[in-house]
Amino acid sequence: MDQSIPVWVPLLLSLRVAGTAIVIASCIAMLAAWCLARRKGPLPALIDAACTLPLVLPPTVLGYYLIVLVGRRGIVGKWLNEVGINLIFSWQGAVIAATVVVFPLVYKSGRAALEQVNTDLENAARTLGASEWRVLLTVSLPLAWRGIFAGIMLAFARGMGEFGATLMVAGNIPGKTQTLALAIYDAFQAGDDDLALKLVVITSFVCVGLLALAETIVKPRTG
Repeated sequence: MDQSIPVWVPLLLSLRVAGTAIVIASCIAMLAAWCLARRKGPLPALIDAACTLPLVLPPTVLGYYLIVLVGRRGIVGKWLNEVGINLIFSWQGAVIAATVVVFPLVYKSGRAALEQVNTDLENAARTLGASEWRVLLTVSLPLAWRGIFAGIMLAFARGMGEFGATLMVAGNIPGKTQTLALAIYDAFQAGDDDLALKLVVITSFVCVGLLALAETIVKPRTG
């Protein structure tokens, strides 16, 4: 890590990348979870496996797939270059990498939470004339929000620590694409143990704080 760059720079970038990735991943993941919840059969099982795949694939494999997809010579990347959009070695590329990595966490928690919603309540709303979208927004999501929120916070903490796919897609450019995880790696490689320890402590405190906040908000109050 370049000593001239303050520690808060990679911290803010990590928050920015993880926050943007969570917004994108949550929208797509909740739509997928809603469509697949309680559905059985080979096709839903196959789609569910595809949605979960980034959770078990090595980050380098995900990074390679993303380069093939959005790289300068990639399937989508060629078209993006023609319109002046380049995701490689940019913070937007880091967002794409983080989105893919955190997506399964939001999806699995969201699907599990939606499947726990009482179907009688959803059916009652349907009999009163509510559309499927209204059932989702006014019945399913409000009843499942605790599980969904817990998954989102866990995914956010995971996004803060994303390393492999981000390194392959966005690179490790100080002040531009260097997140906390990359800054820690950079400091360790340079033999700067003090800086590495400082960054590790910052990352740990942020992640623990997020998880503690999620537990406080999600845990039902008694008494």
